[in-house]
Amino acid sequence: MKIRMKTPLVEIDGDEMTRILWGEIKEKLILPFVDLKTEYYDLGLKNREETKDAVTVQSAEAIKKYGVGVKCATITPNAERVKEYSLSSMWKSPNGTIRAILDGTVFRSPVLSDGISPIVTCWKKPITIARHAYGDVYSGVEAYVPEGGKVELLLPDGTKKLIKELKGGGIIQATHNTDASIKAFARSCFNFALEIKQDLWFSSKDTISKIYDHRFKDIFAEIFAAEYAARFEKAGISYFYTLIDDAVARVMRSEGGFIWACKNYDGDVMSDMLATAFGSLAMMTSVLVSPDGNFEYEAAHGTVTRHYYKHLKGEETSTNPVATIFAWTGALKKRGEIDGLKDLSAFADKLEKATLSTIESGKMTKDLAALFNKEGVTVSPLNTFEFLKAVADIM
Repeated sequence: MKIRMKTPLVEIDGDEMTRILWGEIKEKLILPFVDLKTEYYDLGLKNREETKDAVTVQSAEAIKKYGVGVKCATITPNAERVKEYSLSSMWKSPNGTIRAILDGTVFRSPVLSDGISPIVTCWKKPITIARHAYGDVYSGVEAYVPEGGKVELLLPDGTKKLIKELKGGGIIQATHNTDASIKAFARSCFNFALEIKQDLWFSSKDTISKIYDHRFKDIFAEIFAAEYAARFEKAGISYFYTLIDDAVARVMRSEGGFIWACKNYDGDVMSDMLATAFGSLAMMTSVLVSPDGNFEYEAAHGTVTRHYYKHLKGEETSTNPVATIFAWTGALKKRGEIDGLKDLSAFADKLEKATLSTIESGKMTKDLAALFNKEGVTVSPLNTFEFLKAVADIM
């Protein structure tokens, strides 16, 4: 008998090879065991074009309604994609749009497997990136000024600040953030640190950005002193701020086992670096936690374009589906937790263990095969569909 659900998950489909994985994971690993209830949104680029990107906003609003969503990787179009898909507009990042609506913090952690050691040999424990999910370049306003001229920032009190008097063509970008969002980011990070009992680092570049980044630094410091210092001391953990370049150096010399909080763009870059160093971009969990208590789970990588075009030609691919599997398990686990469905949460745990057991037995995609080293285990590189079948076989 299949496991029943009470409340739908918001299911957000995506693009290219990850869209292929999405359907295969549902068919082979979830639908045989769960009477799956979802509210479905197609964020494939063609449908975003047809809806003039309204579907992206609708999916975010649905997460606010139902509380838990799971998202496939999606294309953020550039000039080449506009031409390839005959788009009427260079639609913004779906992740950026969804995060701007939900706000909150993205927590990304590596999926660790026995037999795959981090490239950074001193790392003994996982490092979690806490990425602010609002503002900065993702909500930026930008323009090309071909004629040059004086560009100014007009503030609400009427004050003007000269950005630059361009002698010729140039580019301009304005970014923003809000005190409310930064405060929510800070509290999310402090609460998460207390929950998993790990030290918290926060880094930015306040020596250069003396107002923008300094505001982040000050808000973190004020909230920590007023609300969290005693709780951190009781839990035996610490918080400290440092410049991002110093944080990078410290991270590379550390043994891991802490949370690294970053602004939006910094967290985007550093989470990919950490994922690769721990094994693979496809071995990273990612969940957006909003201040309102909503959760959006996703893979922390892109749509795997190169493999998609090989797949269309009928060629074999060995795309790693682990991050997408863990996006589904994270969402199912949270749905079970919220709705009091212990069997649903237990199923999600079982699927995660089956995925890792498959890898640890020597069956894995080619990206991991080159990294795997476990005494007494022979590696058997599998294509995408063989790996999913191997997981299904031990469920």
